[in-house]
Amino acid sequence: MSRMRLPVLPPLKPMLARAAARIPPAMHYEAKWDGFRAIVFRDGDEVEIGSRNTKSLNRYFPELVEAFVAQLPPRCVVDGEIVIVTDDHLDFDRLLDRIHPAASRVRTLAETTPASFVAFDLLALGDDSFLDRPMVERRAALEEALGATCSPVHVAPATTDPAVAQEWFRAFEGAGLDGIVAKDPDGPYRPDERAMVKVKHERTADCVVAGYRWHKSGGVVGSLLLGLYDTHGRLQHVGVSAAFTTAKRRELVDTLAPYRVEDLTDHPWAQWADAEAQESGRMPGAVSRWTGDRNLDWVPLRPELVCEVAYDHTQGDRFRHTARFRRWRPDRDASGCTYDQLEQPVRYDLADVLGL
Repeated sequence: MSRMRLPVLPPLKPMLARAAARIPPAMHYEAKWDGFRAIVFRDGDEVEIGSRNTKSLNRYFPELVEAFVAQLPPRCVVDGEIVIVTDDHLDFDRLLDRIHPAASRVRTLAETTPASFVAFDLLALGDDSFLDRPMVERRAALEEALGATCSPVHVAPATTDPAVAQEWFRAFEGAGLDGIVAKDPDGPYRPDERAMVKVKHERTADCVVAGYRWHKSGGVVGSLLLGLYDTHGRLQHVGVSAAFTTAKRRELVDTLAPYRVEDLTDHPWAQWADAEAQESGRMPGAVSRWTGDRNLDWVPLRPELVCEVAYDHTQGDRFRHTARFRRWRPDRDASGCTYDQLEQPVRYDLADVLGL
């Protein structure tokens, strides 16, 4: 049981952001980090890393627990993002590897691919809660309190100049960052409320719809399974599109029915029936660490339908987040849906983002 005596105690949900198409004026701007959101509570030697849904992340990031004891103020609460850097780029796949049930595996990864923490808000210091203080005051206190920290603890760069924010939006994507977050300079910290604004990159791609999953409610389509052809002519699973209205989900059942196949023999994803494919994590119908014992059964389709989806960016050879369905493309041939159409941002050294 926690013995913490902080003015702000766990569990605490972080302040969230609502999406916008453009960077708003007259705000406080930061880069949007692509990692695990975390609120860190430190009271002496006791540290608690709370996730976005308030679950503890301590066991998955032991190296950060040690860093927080060594570097954070003795009694504080800090909001930020846990990230892992590979070469000069954020690597979300390595973060996913950390959510592993074996402590020995976590310890090994902590040594071989250590995580970093990027702080961007101060919620408490000593006996004082900062939740009701304006953003500009919290930011000044954060910079003073964490001014002497060093890797793996960083303070996120910030600006009040919208022109600088626009340049960051363009340039920082090459280091794997998600976009820009804008905050009200005079606003308090509002846990679990969408009181910030996020502007993310969005692109479109034409993808093959080669299968779907049923919705958890039953009887309607839950998500479309998307594919792109690689340079060897193989259809690779690149992600899903899932945000549909109930009416659209019902409509999709009829739209997809003529393309359903019962036999996987000639399907390009027939290998997903093999145990090896399930172990690889490439198949969308396997049990995973995220779903527990729940099997994500999928329905194969003849790979003929093409749809246009919007995506923010890729991680490896897949869409980093759920793609957003835009429209069907009956004018496109499925064989032309290749990786070549995906835009790749210019590389940008992450050390330059953090001013290292």
